[in-house]
Amino acid sequence: MAHFDIIIVGGGHGGAQAAIALRQQKFEGTIALISAEAELPYERPPLSKDYLAGEKAFERLLIRPAAFWHDRRVDMLLGRQVVSVDGDGKYLTLNGGEEIGYGHLIWAGGGLPRSLMCEGANLSGVHQIRSKADSDAILDEIGQVRNIAVIGGGYIGLEAAAVLRKMGKNVTVLEAQERVLARVAGPELSAFYESQHRAKGVDLRTGVTVEKLTGDGGQVAGVLLDSGEEIAAQMVIVGIGIIPSVGPLLKAGAAGGNGVDVDEYCRTSLPDIFAIGDCAAHANSFASGEVMRVESVQNANDMATAVAKTIMGDPGRYHATPWFWSNQYDLRLQTVGLSAGYDQTVVRGDMEAHSFSVIYLRAGRVIALDCVNAVKDYAQGRKLVEAAAMIAPELLSDTALTLKDILAESGQE
Repeated sequence: MAHFDIIIVGGGHGGAQAAIALRQQKFEGTIALISAEAELPYERPPLSKDYLAGEKAFERLLIRPAAFWHDRRVDMLLGRQVVSVDGDGKYLTLNGGEEIGYGHLIWAGGGLPRSLMCEGANLSGVHQIRSKADSDAILDEIGQVRNIAVIGGGYIGLEAAAVLRKMGKNVTVLEAQERVLARVAGPELSAFYESQHRAKGVDLRTGVTVEKLTGDGGQVAGVLLDSGEEIAAQMVIVGIGIIPSVGPLLKAGAAGGNGVDVDEYCRTSLPDIFAIGDCAAHANSFASGEVMRVESVQNANDMATAVAKTIMGDPGRYHATPWFWSNQYDLRLQTVGLSAGYDQTVVRGDMEAHSFSVIYLRAGRVIALDCVNAVKDYAQGRKLVEAAAMIAPELLSDTALTLKDILAESGQE
């Protein structure tokens, strides 16, 4: 049986950063990275943005070139899947039956796109966006498609809709909730993005339920709503969230449910097994200790670095300020903090000018900002979130004052 001192499962941002951080921390043992994909680790956010738009070649998505991994002595086991974990024997079984032993295991498995459960979900022309292969499949077919339905009004769905409209396609966005981005943003931001997509020609529907997908000779032809209306679509893109890829860990006895549970050092309940990134459920200090999964590049990278420090004997407690971003049309959204649980919002700036911020408060304290084409607010607002600053709403909305000055004058830095 082959054996590695550290095995990393997952070739996304978290898995790649774990290997990078270990070598940066002067770890000299053997490292293997196992990925179900055939490609070297690459950036995921561009898949629904500039890679889908054809504006960025895949080579520019690579987190590091092949020579980097070779020089750092990271064995890349690509196109392989872990089917089981033996926590007592400390070994993995891969899809071909091969068994590989480990000293420490870092699980960065991410998640798989949630699929539609209705009739017609398996028709040709139905796509998701989670991997290079997903985006490539869309691009292979896009030339023969005129009408596209995007199911799901989260960031992935809206980013894809923006790219497809730029291509001149007829796009319909179907969101089950009463507003887009309902899970991650307040109603002000939702209303703004709904208006922007409609202004660009997107037929955006909220509060609608998909009954089934209709087909013609095995190819998707439309989306039937529960109202009885059928929307023509030769392509359907589904963006309704992910299912954490943690099955082997849970079967091995790790605590978890919606992901795998980890402590403040990203340790699972199984000895010498860590979990990071989208699949790791942790008590987040920026959400009053609520146990949650955070799906972001920042979260994956910072967790990976914390684990590397812990393995090297310098326990790295995970406590990192959450941040996110989204590009749609000429709108650059930057988010800092977690808005879940907010009880008040303040709009700062000019929505009509496409430069503003929505500031979220809970019990009078700043917990998050959504900044649209407002880089200065984003950079300075981070300090307000980290300080959980208590600032009067009328001060926050006053654009004659910078957020930096407001915080300094409050004495809460």
